[in-house]
Amino acid sequence: MTPATTTDTDVNALLRARYGDAAPALTEAALLDSPVLAQLLQHRSVRRFTTEPVTPETVTALVAAAQSAATSSNNQVWSVVEIRDETARTRLVHEAGGSTFVADAPVILLFVADWARAAAIADRHGEPAEAADYLESTLVGFVDAALAAQNAVVAAEALGLGTCYLGSLRNHPEVTAEIAGLPPRAVVAFGVAVGHPDPTDRAGIKPRLAPQVVHGVETYRPVEPTDVEAYERELAAYNATQGRASGWVRAIVGRVSRVAGLHGREPMRAWLEARGLPSR
Repeated sequence: MTPATTTDTDVNALLRARYGDAAPALTEAALLDSPVLAQLLQHRSVRRFTTEPVTPETVTALVAAAQSAATSSNNQVWSVVEIRDETARTRLVHEAGGSTFVADAPVILLFVADWARAAAIADRHGEPAEAADYLESTLVGFVDAALAAQNAVVAAEALGLGTCYLGSLRNHPEVTAEIAGLPPRAVVAFGVAVGHPDPTDRAGIKPRLAPQVVHGVETYRPVEPTDVEAYERELAAYNATQGRASGWVRAIVGRVSRVAGLHGREPMRAWLEARGLPSR
């Protein structure tokens, strides 16, 4: 399998790159001619960047795109912290647990589940922030942050930039919060590395589970052994192009079978409580 490049615009070719033999074949002109659909289908994670800077104006546009995402009841309980300082980026790697390439990305955007702002507004009006203590509020903050980040990622890729989500920044969340200067009731949900892709980066369109595995019609569709076997073959073929031998089954079983699969993040509830979000 040869990884599709980000210059491809043939929607069905992109679907084949994403799903292999399980790819649907689209025929409707509106779908085949959609540049937005083609842009989304060619998403890839970029972990190698050039030294070309990302301008402040570009980040302003990405934040505007992020703020244009849906937000629960217009509460807007998320924030973003832009990290450019080399020392801070290095700390995100060596102290916060971020992947090594983080220090080489020109910009790291830290997306924050943020009830601090709402609590401060309530306090100014002489009201408590009791509802922020509940799990539903914590979930809303994380969902809002994720929706905003995905808008920013799509906008960045439309501008020719590369991105990579950084869940690893939850490995040592107290350090990430300190680097970002967060007040109580605010937590870094994840980061997003942003930069100009290194043209020597071989990463392509990584295969996903076949559409019918995740898409139930009217009711949930349980996974079948044949689904997993087919996906294992597709992903193995892609990984071979990247010089990797790892398989999906081993990874997903390792993630779900043991607490060690949480990579040290199992105390997250206690940490959220320490940050002022007890998630009752």
